[in-house]
Amino acid sequence: MSENAELEELIRRTSTGAEGSAAATISPADDDTDGEGSFDLSTLVMAVRRSLPWAALLVMLGLTSSWLYIRYTKPIYKASSILKIDERSNASDLGLGALAGAGGSDNRSSQLSGEVELIKSNLTYNRLKQVIPLDVNYYTQGTVLETELFGNCPFKVTYTISNPAYYNKKFNIEYINAKSYQLSVATGTESIGGTYAVGQLVQLPGISFKLEPTTIALNNSGSSETPYHFTLLEDNTINAYLDKNLTAEVLNPSANTIQISFLDNNRIKAQRIVNVLDSVYRDAKLARKQESTEKALAYLDQQLAANGINLAKAEDNLKDFAERNGTYDAKGQLEGLGEKLAEIQKGRLELEQRLTLLTQVGQLAAQERLTLNEDATLAESVPGLAMLNDASVTQQLNNLNVLQQRLRLVERSYTDKTEALAQIRSQVSFARAALQRQLRQAQQQLRDQLSLLNGQQGQINGELQSLPGKATELERLRRPLELYGSTYQMLLEKKVEYNIKNAGTTADFQILSPAYAPDAPISPVKFLVYAIGLAGGLVLSLGLIATRYLMHNTITSVSELERNTKASVLGVIPTYDKEKLNVSRLVVDKNPKSSVSEAIRSIRTNLDFISPSNKKRLISVTSTISGEGKTFVTVNLGGIIALSGQRVVILDLDMRKPKVNLAFDAENVRGISTILIDRHSVAECIQHTSIESLDFISAGPTPPNPSELILNPRFDKMLEELYQTYDVILIDTPPVGLVTDGILIMRKADVPIYIVRANYSRKTFLKNMNRMMRNNQFTRMSTILNDAKAQGSYGYGYGYGYGYGYGYGSTGMGYYEEPTKKPTLSQRIKGLFS
Repeated sequence: MSENAELEELIRRTSTGAEGSAAATISPADDDTDGEGSFDLSTLVMAVRRSLPWAALLVMLGLTSSWLYIRYTKPIYKASSILKIDERSNASDLGLGALAGAGGSDNRSSQLSGEVELIKSNLTYNRLKQVIPLDVNYYTQGTVLETELFGNCPFKVTYTISNPAYYNKKFNIEYINAKSYQLSVATGTESIGGTYAVGQLVQLPGISFKLEPTTIALNNSGSSETPYHFTLLEDNTINAYLDKNLTAEVLNPSANTIQISFLDNNRIKAQRIVNVLDSVYRDAKLARKQESTEKALAYLDQQLAANGINLAKAEDNLKDFAERNGTYDAKGQLEGLGEKLAEIQKGRLELEQRLTLLTQVGQLAAQERLTLNEDATLAESVPGLAMLNDASVTQQLNNLNVLQQRLRLVERSYTDKTEALAQIRSQVSFARAALQRQLRQAQQQLRDQLSLLNGQQGQINGELQSLPGKATELERLRRPLELYGSTYQMLLEKKVEYNIKNAGTTADFQILSPAYAPDAPISPVKFLVYAIGLAGGLVLSLGLIATRYLMHNTITSVSELERNTKASVLGVIPTYDKEKLNVSRLVVDKNPKSSVSEAIRSIRTNLDFISPSNKKRLISVTSTISGEGKTFVTVNLGGIIALSGQRVVILDLDMRKPKVNLAFDAENVRGISTILIDRHSVAECIQHTSIESLDFISAGPTPPNPSELILNPRFDKMLEELYQTYDVILIDTPPVGLVTDGILIMRKADVPIYIVRANYSRKTFLKNMNRMMRNNQFTRMSTILNDAKAQGSYGYGYGYGYGYGYGYGSTGMGYYEEPTKKPTLSQRIKGLFS
C-alpha cells in the first residue's frame, strides 16, 4: 500500500506536465479507469485455476481432519427405554367412585414428575449400584484411546480400601503368564506395585485387593501382552457420573409414559444400566408405596385413638350439665322465654290502652253530651270504643247518649219546672251514675290483669338473667364436643377411603420399549463430521479464491489489458525461457523462428497499421517503472524491423540507468549525453550490431540534467540528422512513472509504445497511462503485453491475430525451431492449474 501510494504520487507529478507546464484539469469521471472496481470474470477464472491445487489440498485436509476426529474420539452411545406407569383404581366398581376420585391432567403430570425424581434419586442409585458393580472400571489401552471392558474383562477385582487417595488412580496390570501378573499404581510422586499371583490377596498401604480370573480366556496360550488397568470410584463420583449421563423425562403425560436414557462410551454398559434402572425403579416404587401406606395408616390410628379419648370427655361434661340444668338446649329455652316475654308485653300494652280509654270515656260521660250533635254517632265521638270489648259499658254509653239527646229535645220544648223535663233529667243522672260504676269496675279489672302480667314478666326476667351463664357454659361444652366429633368422623372417613383406595388400586408398570445396545453412536456422527470437514475445506478454498481475486493487482492477460486501458494493444510477447538473461539481449537474430521472434514480427506488422513503413518513423518505448522489459522490447523490435530491410537506429535516452549498450555488449563511453553537449558528433557515437541495418547510440555518461538536455535544440537537430540515414528511430526512454524525461520524448514520437509486463505491472500503472493519454493527447499510444506465460494456443496467439492470425500453437506444423516434445503426465496436470 505504501509503494502504491508513492507510485500514485509520482504518477500525478509526471502526468501534470514537465518543465513548469500547466497541469491539466481532470474530472472525477475521467480519472476512473474503465472497468476498475467491476467484476472481472477472467480474473476470477484465473484465481480459481491457480487455487485449484490448494483447494483440493484444503478439502483433503478437511476430510482428513474429520477422519482423525472420528478415529480418535470416543464414541458416545445412547440406550433408552419407555415405561408406562398407571394408577388404575377399582373403587368405582365397588360403588365408591366418589371416595376414590379421579385426578386431572395436572395431577397426572405432577405424579409423573414425582416418578422422574424417584428414578434420579439416591434410593434408586443405591439399588442400582448393588446390582451393577460400578465402583470398579476395567480398561484396555489402545494406540491412542483406552477401551472400557464391561462384562468381558479377563479378571475381576474385590477390594477393601481405607485410604481415599487410591480412588480414581490407574492400577496398571500386565500379565506375565496365565497365573501371574505385574501391578503398578502411582500414588503422588512415587509408584508402588510388584509381581503377584492371580487370586493372591495384595496388601498395599491403605488398600487390599484380590485379582481373580473370569470365565473369559486371555488367549490360546493362556497369557496376553495387552496392557490392562482398572480404577476405583467412590460413591460421590459414581453418583455424579449417573447424574451426568442419566436422563429421565415425561414422554407423554396423557399416556403416563416416561423415557429413561443413558449415555456412555460402552454401548453394552449403557444398555445394562437402563435395564437395571427399570427393575430397581419398580422395586423402589413398590417399597415406597408400601412404606407410605404403613405410615399413613399408623398416623390415622394414632389420631383416632387420641381424638376418641377427647371426644368421650366432652360428651361426659355435656351430660353433667344437662343433669344439673335439665336441658341440652339453653339457646332454645332462651328463645321460648323471649317469646313469652313479648306476649306479656303485648298484653300489658293492650290493657293499658283499654284502661286509658275507660278513663277518657268516664270524662266524656261526666259531660252533658257524649256526641257533638244529634246526627253524630257514639262511634264517631269515641273512636276507640271498639277496643274496650265490653258489651255492658257500650250498652250503658248508648243508653246515656240516647237520654242526653232526648233531654236536649225536651229542654227546647219545656221549661225547667216542667215535670217531664225533671223526669228525664233524673233518668240521665241515674244512667250516668250507673255508667261510672261500670267504668270503675272495668278499670279495676284491668288493673288486676296488669298486676298479674307484671308478676309474670318479673318471673321471666329472673329466668332470663340466669340463662346467659348457662348458655355460655353450654356453648363452651359443645364446642370441643363438635370439634372432636367432626375430627373423629373425618379421620374415620379418611381411613376408610385410604383403605378402599389401597384395596382397589393396582400398580400397572409396563416396559413398552426395553433398552437395546445401539449399533451406531450418537456422537460423533460420521456423516455430519465429514460434511463439516468438507464444508470447512470448501469454505477455506472459497476464501483462498476470494483473497486471490481481491488481492490480484497485476496485469496477467490481454483481456485485462484491453479492459483497463484505452490504448490499442499491438501484441503479446511470450516469456523467453530458452536461456536465462541477466540483462536484456538481442535474441531475434539467434532464434528467428522462436515464439518471441514471431510475436515481435506480429507487433512489427501491427505498427504498419498505425504508422506506414514507407515513411520515416520515430518510435518511443517506455514503461511505468524499471523491470517491465522496455529495453528488451526495444532492441528486439529494432532487430525485427531491421531484418525486414529497413534502416533502424536505437537511441538509449534512459541516461540515468542505460541498458541498451548492455544488450549489445558494447561500451558506454560516449553517446546521447555527449552529443547533446557537442562533445561528439552523431557519426562518432553510432555503434553497429550483428544485424547489418541495425545500429544504436548508447546513453553516454550520466549527466546531472537529463531533462534539460532533451529540451536542448541540439536534440531535434540530432533527430533530423538521423532521419537522413535511418528509416526508423527507436528510442528507449526512461520509466514515465519515475521521471518526466519519457513524456518529453513521447511528445516527439510518431508511435509512443507503453510496455506492460504480465504478472509484474500493476493495474494502477494503466491508470497512469490513461492519464498521460488524456493530458498529453497521445492519440497513437499503443501498448504491448510482455513476458506473458504460454497457455496453450491462447497465451500469445492473441498477438499473432493482428499479423498472421491464430493457429501458431506449440503443437504446430514444425514452424518453430524449438524441439516439440509430448507433455508428460505431470506437465499435463500442471497445465490444468497453470
